[in-house]
Amino acid sequence: MAKITTAKEALKVVKNGDFVYIHGGAAVPEILVEALVARAPELKNITIGHIHIEGEASFADPKYKDSFYINSFFLSKSVRHIIKAGNGSYTPVFLSDMPLLFDRKHVKVDVVLIQVSPPDKFGFCSMGVSVEACKSAIRNAKYVIAKVNKKMPRTYGDALVHIDEIDYLVEYDAPIFSLHLSEPNVIEKQIAQHIVPLIEDGSTLQLGIGNIPNATLGEMGHLKNLGIHTELLTEGVLDLVKKGVINGYEKKIDKGKIIASFAMGSQELYDFIDHNPSVEMAEASYTNEVSVIRQNPKMISINSAIEVDITGQVCADSIGTTIYSGFGGQIDFVRGAMLSEGGKSIITFPSVTNKGESKIVPFLKQGAGVVTTRAHVQYIVTEYGVAELFGKNLKDRAKALIAIAHPNYREALERAAFEMYK
Repeated sequence: MAKITTAKEALKVVKNGDFVYIHGGAAVPEILVEALVARAPELKNITIGHIHIEGEASFADPKYKDSFYINSFFLSKSVRHIIKAGNGSYTPVFLSDMPLLFDRKHVKVDVVLIQVSPPDKFGFCSMGVSVEACKSAIRNAKYVIAKVNKKMPRTYGDALVHIDEIDYLVEYDAPIFSLHLSEPNVIEKQIAQHIVPLIEDGSTLQLGIGNIPNATLGEMGHLKNLGIHTELLTEGVLDLVKKGVINGYEKKIDKGKIIASFAMGSQELYDFIDHNPSVEMAEASYTNEVSVIRQNPKMISINSAIEVDITGQVCADSIGTTIYSGFGGQIDFVRGAMLSEGGKSIITFPSVTNKGESKIVPFLKQGAGVVTTRAHVQYIVTEYGVAELFGKNLKDRAKALIAIAHPNYREALERAAFEMYK
């Protein structure tokens, strides 16, 4: 009871020059963030760190640049402006390595703001929908401040945090951020129909967020004994769990369990994971560790890209010099799936952008980052088919990728390939 206080009182521990880490995904503790922002006039040189975050990020408003500098480990929509605005930057890092930043003191954490369920009779709270790197941030922080929310689902594994690890508790009940995806369009369904034949009974799945992964899940009803070992858990899995398609029976590790580092979706998803012993939330150093991922046979990794050049280099974090998101866990799962017995790594995207430009290009835009290298890539899928690149030389890669590019751009791509490789 002595730890229960108001957000205003709790945030008084933040002092000039501190590094403050904010719980990510759908678990952002808004009331604590608001209390921190309210102190902006009296604070200087506070660095705020986070991975992907949902909802508003008022601390990222450039008007607070003298108070708050954003060090983002994955840019989401609400903070994408910080680099050009000059009030923040991006630190490239694999999600699997995030805990190392804190444990090895590359980033020294002063204060962590988290959101948890109320403690059980043994004193354990749950971080519910998001673990990511928070566990390591908590281990290394001087102060841990928790928003205690009765609406936070109670999940197990690394999500559990004992009350002794928390310095201040702020009680505030509010719905968890919900993410609603639109229905997949014709192109997204066509892509899904190309992906599903690559997936066998008994496969273990990792899927990113978006309509293509959801459309792909919607085409898997005929498969049997699928498992989930993923960075992000979305509600697309729910129908397959109800039908018994996803049961984890053929997983070699964490048999019968759904393993994820964070969950994002509707209240239905949050109700599903609440007090569910078949769902285990784990730190990214486990979910995204290549040596762990590869242990499950037929591991399937499905991720997206912004553009791919005709040698197979995958840009997934930037548009030219503009950072759009981050490394996240793509390469962790690309490599883990590739090394899994019978596993497959799949990069997928519509053949053209919303502006009608080809996503398969002769050269990546100047300044674009390579997230998955040409040596890592295995399958590329668009609505026009599947290109298997692993083991192919540069000429054959170009032919395979041009064949699944939009027809309007194939001739130009062929000319570029001829100039490059004769």
